[in-house]
Amino acid sequence: MEAPHSPAAESAARLAAVRLAVESPEQMQELGRRLAKLLRPGDLVMLTGELGAGKTTLTRGLGEGLGVRGAVTSPTFVIARVHPSLTGGPALVHVDAYRLGGGLDEMEDLDLDVSLPESVMVVEWGDGKVEDLSDDRLHVLIHRVVGAAPSPGETAGPAEYDDRREVTLTGFGARWDTVDLTSVGA
Repeated sequence: MEAPHSPAAESAARLAAVRLAVESPEQMQELGRRLAKLLRPGDLVMLTGELGAGKTTLTRGLGEGLGVRGAVTSPTFVIARVHPSLTGGPALVHVDAYRLGGGLDEMEDLDLDVSLPESVMVVEWGDGKVEDLSDDRLHVLIHRVVGAAPSPGETAGPAEYDDRREVTLTGFGARWDTVDLTSVGA
């Protein structure tokens, strides 16, 4: 059996990646609501994408789907926000690791690993920083589709396509082996 963070294991997970087209911020938020149905306490969700890609918009949908308290906004200046559940489900811990340069050491200083077993932790900008918090994680890559041309027969101008994103969902670890990620695209 492969180690959870081995290149071969990560390559196998990437082969099972699910790619989805998202056409608007509203669809990104809806994707978050659908994805929330698959999440459970202890889940680590890593969000990767350039500035303005839609990471916080997706997290807002996750918060709605999980039924948590408080407006989900970017935690850039506070680094982490905890949104308790209003429905008896897991809390949402929303982390922005952009300004954290020390990787897991700085994350451990925040004591976020203590919250992980009973909450859903969503980390923006977590690549190379939080993978060791859990052997199981869901990696969500959001890619902005720039300059997408209208499909044949469409007359809309390019400005209407500025919100298009390609979202790739990749599960790592045993937790995600049996989860059907294609169900969030339905």
